[in-house]
Amino acid sequence: MGTAMKYLKWNKRTQGIWYSPHMAAASRAILERIPLVDLIVELRDARIPSSSECEILRSYPTSSRHIIVLNKMDLADQSKLQEWVKYFRERNFISCGVNSHNKENIKKFLSLLQNQVRELKTDHTATVMLVGIPNVGKSALVNSLHQIGRISAAEKGKLKHAIVSPEPGETRDIRSFKIASHPNIYVLDTPGVVPPEIPDVDACSKLILTGAIMDSLIATKEVAQCFLAILNRSEQYKNWANLSIKDNDKLSLDCTMEFLNSSEMCMKQRRKSPTDHTQDHVVRGVRRTLFETISAYEGNTNDEEEMEALISLQFGALQKAFQVSAECPEEANVKVGKKLLDLFRTGRLGHYTLDLLPGDIQYGV
Repeated sequence: MGTAMKYLKWNKRTQGIWYSPHMAAASRAILERIPLVDLIVELRDARIPSSSECEILRSYPTSSRHIIVLNKMDLADQSKLQEWVKYFRERNFISCGVNSHNKENIKKFLSLLQNQVRELKTDHTATVMLVGIPNVGKSALVNSLHQIGRISAAEKGKLKHAIVSPEPGETRDIRSFKIASHPNIYVLDTPGVVPPEIPDVDACSKLILTGAIMDSLIATKEVAQCFLAILNRSEQYKNWANLSIKDNDKLSLDCTMEFLNSSEMCMKQRRKSPTDHTQDHVVRGVRRTLFETISAYEGNTNDEEEMEALISLQFGALQKAFQVSAECPEEANVKVGKKLLDLFRTGRLGHYTLDLLPGDIQYGV
């Protein structure tokens, strides 16, 4: 993984820029509340279960009150996800994977929380504090728990909503949401926090790649190069071997499910937004392009110079796949990088777990 991360050219001056006075205040507020809450739910990114650790919790190693939840499980390698859950459980933490946007998954997680609160045998309203790094999905999880909990309890009244954004740092204050009755359980949604310095270059790079640290700190092209280096050394691209040009041109496969029965509407959709990279036919074209460039490349991807040559070829090929004008090469690379990272971060280009379990062998990624 370390070789792939070399594309992220950040330095000591970059370190700490993300640690604003607001984040420092949020860290202090969280620390003050930890002794007062009944349970702590630490939300980590399932793609980076170790690198997304919330460092301020290291001072509170009480595993009986500490639940480690691997969010965005739908974006991670499922077999690796289960290995990480087992790893945390073997260290006496309660742990599970969660998809904040899956209703059945949220119901199971809410049931787990209710069982844990009952075991506390508390005679008062229970408070659960949700903590984690920026952009790990805390607010999305809170909204889902609040909605499911209120419906299950048949409670009336206006639903509250935590602000959800793809950009890190959107949550600015600690807010309380009721998620269950009998017993009453309230969850505290907290701002995402990271330490002022992250000495582990590899971990910091993964936080940037997955969107926990704002993209503006690193050139978009460099972050996209990092992803391509990971993809080029993985087996993921082989899953796209069956995507031929003929397949890609079938509109019945190109359009979203709601348009499958209307080829005329599919054509209208394509004419309406030909550069929308989230359309199925564009994503299929990107996958096919990546498969063809990797499988046809005869160089050694373990050699840094040859890897860079492959990535350069891929940026050129992806300009066509994303329908990006090549009039200004540098601007085109930025556009390609943004679109590529968006597809990676939303799981459209495969499922990845970038952190290896302690003791595992590094396979040159």
